[in-house]
Amino acid sequence: MTRILLFNKPFGVLSQFTDTKSPTERPTLSGFVNVPEVYPAGRLDRDSEGMLVLTDDGRLQARISSPKARTEKVYLVQVEGDPSDGDLEPLRRGVTLKDGPTRGAAVRLIDPPVLWERDPPVRFRKSVPDRWIEVTITEGRNRQVRRMTAAVGYPTLRLVRWRVGQWTLDGIDSGAWRDA
Repeated sequence: MTRILLFNKPFGVLSQFTDTKSPTERPTLSGFVNVPEVYPAGRLDRDSEGMLVLTDDGRLQARISSPKARTEKVYLVQVEGDPSDGDLEPLRRGVTLKDGPTRGAAVRLIDPPVLWERDPPVRFRKSVPDRWIEVTITEGRNRQVRRMTAAVGYPTLRLVRWRVGQWTLDGIDSGAWRDA
């Protein structure tokens, strides 16, 4: 039987079970998930938070990770600045990054979501506004959402992956996991 875990990855945690590249020990999945034979389906950057699907099914892992499968990934993104709906239009059409054009994303302005506190907190500057947007992509390039928002002039301050395919973080605290 296929095992699927939904993990709410905290900020600063690597989306792997061991850290072999750093001389100082960084937090990894092994500090949170003690389930044998499950592996992450895709990656989530160390400075991003949220949904990480872990499974013991290699085909499911590949399907979630493959850009060809077009698995939807929904991100809640706090950006620097105060974009209007029109300012986000280039994201909907797709933007050109150093590694080529992206597919168009579904993007909308949202109210600040109710989330857990981040440690460390996002820097706050009185003189610079910020805004929350929801971004849905079907690719998954390295740091794609961050690079897309920066390309249109609104750098990402906080990024939380809320949904991967059919699975959401609803009811899963930061650092916690549950079976799907």
